[in-house]
Amino acid sequence: MKVYEIDGIAPVVDPTAYVHPSAVLIGDVVIGPGAYIGPCASLRGDFGRLFINAGANVQDCCVMHGFPGSDTIVEENGHIGHGAILHGCIVRRNGMVGMNAVVMDNAVVGESAIVAAQSFVKAGMDIPPRMLAGGVPAKVMRELTELEMAWKVEGTGVYHDLVRRCHGTLREVEALTAVEPDRKRLKLPELKTLKETRRAKA
Repeated sequence: MKVYEIDGIAPVVDPTAYVHPSAVLIGDVVIGPGAYIGPCASLRGDFGRLFINAGANVQDCCVMHGFPGSDTIVEENGHIGHGAILHGCIVRRNGMVGMNAVVMDNAVVGESAIVAAQSFVKAGMDIPPRMLAGGVPAKVMRELTELEMAWKVEGTGVYHDLVRRCHGTLREVEALTAVEPDRKRLKLPELKTLKETRRAKA
């Protein structure tokens, strides 16, 4: 990871968290136990404090930042999808922000709520717990089903396992020049897309 101090304040990373070497942490950033920070994530605590709490994941190419004096918070088991932007907002415990979504200043994603991919959550919006919000601008659409809630928890669990896998086996190597015979596959627990999960339960 690339870690920078500013104005005498350095990032804090719990030893059990995993931060990819290409991620950038600047200033007032606090990463809690078992959290995952993906490749090319940019966490800029040069204006306000960034909290990534226990078991949360901030995936590849995400950006976290905020206005001067603001806190940007991902609570325990928060799940921030690829390419999302969080700016001066709060994602409550077990909340999820979908891929390439934007959550603006003083917005709150409620506990176990989900923001759909590519949505724009306006400044100050309050998404209630266990609700789905989506669109540009985002609107609260409906309550999440028990199946959707379970699917989200399962997906976050895969990232908890990824932290362990990264600590145990991730290392920089030279690329192979050809596919080896009988190339092995990753051995992972089965995880279906939400659409496949709905179909299997129907």
